Amino acid sequence: MPKKLPIFYSALLLTVVNLLLRLVGTSFQVYLSSRIGAEGIGLLQLVMSVGSMAMVAGMAGIRTATMYLTAEQIGKKRPENVTWVLSGCIAYSVICSAAVGGAVYIFAPQIAKSWIGNPETVSSLRLFAAFLPISCLTGVMVGYFTGANRIGTLAAVEVAEQFCCMVCTIMLLSLWAGHDAARSCQAVVMGSGMGACLTLVSLVVLRVLEHPKQPKRLPVARQLTQTAIPLALADDLRTGISTVENLMVPKRLALYSGSLSPLAAFGTVCGMVFPILTFPMAILFGLTELLIPELARCRAAGSTERINYLVKKSLRVALLYGTLCGGILFLTADDLCLSLYKSKEAGTYLRWFSLLAVMLYCDGVTDAMIKGLGEQKASVRYNILTNTMDVTFLYFLLPKYGIFGYFLSFLVTHVINFCFSLRRLLRITVQRIPLRIPLLTLVAAILALWICHFVTGAVFRAAAYVIILLCLLFLMRILSREDIRWIKGLIYKK
Repeated sequence: MPKKLPIFYSALLLTVVNLLLRLVGTSFQVYLSSRIGAEGIGLLQLVMSVGSMAMVAGMAGIRTATMYLTAEQIGKKRPENVTWVLSGCIAYSVICSAAVGGAVYIFAPQIAKSWIGNPETVSSLRLFAAFLPISCLTGVMVGYFTGANRIGTLAAVEVAEQFCCMVCTIMLLSLWAGHDAARSCQAVVMGSGMGACLTLVSLVVLRVLEHPKQPKRLPVARQLTQTAIPLALADDLRTGISTVENLMVPKRLALYSGSLSPLAAFGTVCGMVFPILTFPMAILFGLTELLIPELARCRAAGSTERINYLVKKSLRVALLYGTLCGGILFLTADDLCLSLYKSKEAGTYLRWFSLLAVMLYCDGVTDAMIKGLGEQKASVRYNILTNTMDVTFLYFLLPKYGIFGYFLSFLVTHVINFCFSLRRLLRITVQRIPLRIPLLTLVAAILALWICHFVTGAVFRAAAYVIILLCLLFLMRILSREDIRWIKGLIYKK
């Protein structure tokens, strides 16, 4: 098997690649918003919500399951068994994705009319259904390469996929779709499907070139179902409820007396604000993507000390990074959204959601660690509970409070989900987090925001916030020289 990178360099490589892809994706979202407007973006979000639900149902937890089972076999020093793991995962994926894709294709007219409210989106839904098995098989191969820590190879293929997707989509938008929202949806789906085809072919060829050994037959059905089915249930229920939520939001917003265009407001939050809010998450993506297989390998090898080290460092990095990014987004929200979208309303919404950045980033890291430690069933329970609460809150809050009701529901449900996940992680790892660190970090962030409020210019405010926050963290002994030595050790250690 090809040489693997250490986890730090793997995470760094994934971070750089994902940051580049997020930058391209966010730029493309800006391009789309200028081309089809906020209402067109809202329609695209509804189509992609249905497509996302179909994708998650067709994937049925197989990507994470492939990653986990591959890492487990490697952790047990049995890399030859990965051949049977991949065979079982591919068969599972073909069955699930073909069934879901066929259902979407057949019921596309009813979905477009009753759920989305626009019959012109039938073609987009059927096109998505045709590409669904290819996208799900791509997920299997990506899971294998991540679990095997083939990050350099995977990063190169993902860059090629994004380039192919962008080129195909822009060509279709320019030469065929024009400013038509329904055709623009088809162009986005087609571009994404072509990128998935390129990735699947590339990764399959690379796997064949490894000349994998053919060991004795390994029964993987039980392990696969025990790992994939809980993930599938969690993902399906979460995405299903999320899709219901997205389809419900414009209709319930229409009942709010202060809403002039519910679809435009929904498009502004989901299509403009959320891409900016989650863009800095690209820095943490490499960490979260690798924590699952790394913790699975450590768990299989019984490396308790390594698990405890990763848990402590990962939570600390997520806390500090989330605090840094949240403050920058809060201080630059208006200028950022005006320059990107020419929308002052988007800047207001971004300022609201930027206050949640610390929690969202820590939650992403915590969720990855729980999955890496084999606690998928716990994740199912938490997601079912909080997503059901979210739909209930939105149903009652949107007609009375509008988009602010959406923010309140988002805040409450994500706080509950994070608290449950963190409590579970600390229990299974027997770890304790001193409250002094998060509380002092919060105090430092508030002081830095208050001081920087008097600085003029978005760039100067952001720079001042970073400098003041770091100084306060050093004064409060949240950051120390030991942390600097740790970072240098990561960079220079072979």
